[in-house]
Amino acid sequence: MSEERVASRYAKSLLELSQEKGSLEKVYEDMRLFSKTLEDSRDLRLVLRNPIIKHDKKLAILTALFGGKMSELTNAFFKIVTQKNREEILESVATEFVKQYNQLKGIQKATVTTAVPLTPELRATFQQMVIDRTGKTVELKEVVDPAVIGGYVLRIGDQQIDNTVRTNVQKLKNKFKENPYITKL
Repeated sequence: MSEERVASRYAKSLLELSQEKGSLEKVYEDMRLFSKTLEDSRDLRLVLRNPIIKHDKKLAILTALFGGKMSELTNAFFKIVTQKNREEILESVATEFVKQYNQLKGIQKATVTTAVPLTPELRATFQQMVIDRTGKTVELKEVVDPAVIGGYVLRIGDQQIDNTVRTNVQKLKNKFKENPYITKL
């Protein structure tokens, strides 16, 4: 069975159990913390994926890092996963858990890339654009990229709205090429 399918099943089980126990929000925060830690620590990712390191050592590392910071349910989940020698999928489980949580809560992630930081008014405009397209609550990530020059790129799931100066100039250039009445530039 593929790692994605296994991770999805573990995430679903954790999501359902955390709902049942009334600790969904806490487990969600735990999974976000775990994902962020893995994102920032290449060494931890490598340790969890290393088949030579025994599962009890990996559990000890996880307990040392997250023991006091995470809920009992999350720590128990880590223990079960390590006992089954599935530590290599923990990163995928955390990602899938957040994805399933967002789907359950009706949260749409979106990323907007601009040349300069957004003003509160622009942020509200982009959030409203996402709400209008999806009908969901928005979790907006802002990326500043000076290469954009002007305009924005808005990614909503697998859709992309590219309204940058570069793209608009390219579209205009293509229209000129298609026009038989304009000679070559």
